[in-house]
Amino acid sequence: MLSLVYGMIAVCGVCWWGYSCTSFALITLISLVVLNQNFATSVNMMFSGSNLSGLMVFLSVLLSFLAIMSTPSEKSKSYLFWISVLGLFLVLAFSSANILLFYVFFEASLIPTLMLIIGWGYQPERLQAGSYMMLYTVTASLPLLAALVWRCSDSNSMLTCILTNSPFRISEILVVVVFTAFLVKLPMYSVHLWLPKAHVEAPLAGSMILAGILLKLGGYGLMQMNLCFSISSVLFMMKLAVAISMWGGLISTLMCLRQVDVKALVAYSSVGHMGIVTAGMLLDRSWGVMSATVTMVAHGLSSSAMFCLAYFTYEKIHSRNLPYMSGFLSLYPILSLFWFVFCCINMAAPGTLNLLGELLLVPALWSSSMSLVVVMGMMVFLSAAFNMYLYTSVNHGNVSKYAGPSSPLRSFEMSSLVAHLMPLVFIFKSSVFYVL
Repeated sequence: MLSLVYGMIAVCGVCWWGYSCTSFALITLISLVVLNQNFATSVNMMFSGSNLSGLMVFLSVLLSFLAIMSTPSEKSKSYLFWISVLGLFLVLAFSSANILLFYVFFEASLIPTLMLIIGWGYQPERLQAGSYMMLYTVTASLPLLAALVWRCSDSNSMLTCILTNSPFRISEILVVVVFTAFLVKLPMYSVHLWLPKAHVEAPLAGSMILAGILLKLGGYGLMQMNLCFSISSVLFMMKLAVAISMWGGLISTLMCLRQVDVKALVAYSSVGHMGIVTAGMLLDRSWGVMSATVTMVAHGLSSSAMFCLAYFTYEKIHSRNLPYMSGFLSLYPILSLFWFVFCCINMAAPGTLNLLGELLLVPALWSSSMSLVVVMGMMVFLSAAFNMYLYTSVNHGNVSKYAGPSSPLRSFEMSSLVAHLMPLVFIFKSSVFYVL
């Protein structure tokens, strides 16, 4: 019921609501006819009530609102329309207890994201970035549709709660099909090339929602598929994917040290954080799943704030290249303060929610492989290194000669950054009390 309430808030005022409800009802009616489900049961179990679902819906509603608040200069109706539609699809995807409807909304979220990149991107390369995103994600997820139809036909149900308790023998080939769709969406290293391009070319709202929410669809989808297919029972494939995720996260943090574009640096850091989410979900232990959940929430808020800071800094100097940035501490001390706070959060400094997520993963990795714990430690160290490099490059040193006259942080910019920070503080306190 909590997810449903959040969904009603998110779609309030959206004129596309009627069409979406019609499509939602039509797909549900088809499922009832084809699979001969009981109608009353389907209505009662149409929405998911898990804690992770509620957190993801809250994150979707919050970041969709902050994306609009952070870009008040974009007042066109089409811009607000596509952000609202994207928020609607995300709420419905996270709330759906019907596995095929989850797939439909999972794929439908790509359309408004593509429209935001193409319509409000910065450079002509945005068309290539949009094509990369669509080719990677759609190609990887189409085989999943066939696997889901087969699974639903075998169990004569589309509801996740029924599929979880229905026995099903899964092969290694089917595990690869199910893995690929969501590991590309996360993304896992080696299938991540679409993400930096999409981030660099997307407008601020696109980057905020893409990093803050859309990547979490991959982690949430892995959990749903593990419930429906028992993926973790195939130990070899699970260990292989965990190893690639952790080593890929380490390589991604190394790549951050050689980036000159701020948005590309934050995008590659997201690949490293999503490696932690992948490992936590696939290890299928209580500590690992808790780590993945905490990391998804923490990364959703911190990465969105980092993209906000990159955009607000870009407005001051009209460049995203680190060699052209320096000395912002003396020019814009409040902006530098926020850079310091969110770089500390992004590097998982003590007292932050990101650190809690990384520490919770250690027991799960320890029980799987000691070498992966060493990789995790190296990744944490390098994460601190590139965040310190980012902060010092932007704020320390002599004032850049490319910095023109500009105003300090405006009220809506400060409000947006504070709104990103406050949930991190409150959720950290509640998470610590829960774990202890």
